[in-house]
Amino acid sequence: MDELSPRFWEIFFEVYESLPRQGPGNRTCAAKALGLCRELPESPAILDLGCGVGGQTLQLAEMTSGTIVAVDSHPPSIERLRAAIAERGLSERITTTVGDMANLDDALRSFDLIWSEGALYSIGLRSALHVCHGLLRPGGYLAFTDAVWRKENPPPEVRAGFDLDYPAMGWLEDDLSAIHDSGFEVVGHFTLPDEAWWDDFYTPMEARIAELRGRYAGDVEALGILDQLAEEPEMHRRYSDFYAYEFFVARR
Repeated sequence: MDELSPRFWEIFFEVYESLPRQGPGNRTCAAKALGLCRELPESPAILDLGCGVGGQTLQLAEMTSGTIVAVDSHPPSIERLRAAIAERGLSERITTTVGDMANLDDALRSFDLIWSEGALYSIGLRSALHVCHGLLRPGGYLAFTDAVWRKENPPPEVRAGFDLDYPAMGWLEDDLSAIHDSGFEVVGHFTLPDEAWWDDFYTPMEARIAELRGRYAGDVEALGILDQLAEEPEMHRRYSDFYAYEFFVARR
């Protein structure tokens, strides 16, 4: 995605960092995945990889009594999360780190649970699974979401959209094989329902884009970028039967 302009990324983050989540997911799905981690310690040590602004990080803090290390490579997202942590009085339970999940500090070891919603693909799923295996204690859990194909021959615009961001995207069976090959046991998996795409992601995204259209009225470049970003939720309305997000829970 290096061919995209600095202005694109400026407006991209202006849209995405304002959202409750930076990808599909919701509290109900998070609770379901957490429920599959049946043998977690009472106060687990949790690592949230690719946390974004931390919508799911804060929910994990509500749903567990553990400590959380939240990692993201984008400093402004971490700053937003730090502000939310301070506002909620969670500084003793959640620590934040700006970092690349492919090159994490050696001090980040022996977690009971690694959580990652829609982020592992960014360094290649198999590479990410290898990293996670090394960060988990024996018996620890990995819970993550990943985009997968669900129908053959997607329309060209769907294929082009995923080829831009996730060219290696595979099928459910591909992800299950990668998990197994990486030394994990699959505990369970389920497909995110459509509301997990809309409630905390696409609906607030469309509202934010509409707000920014007013702010950037007369700015042809900015409006063009907003049009480009608006294509994603519209594509989902028309073609969501061709792809899905799957929530996987595995155990080392």
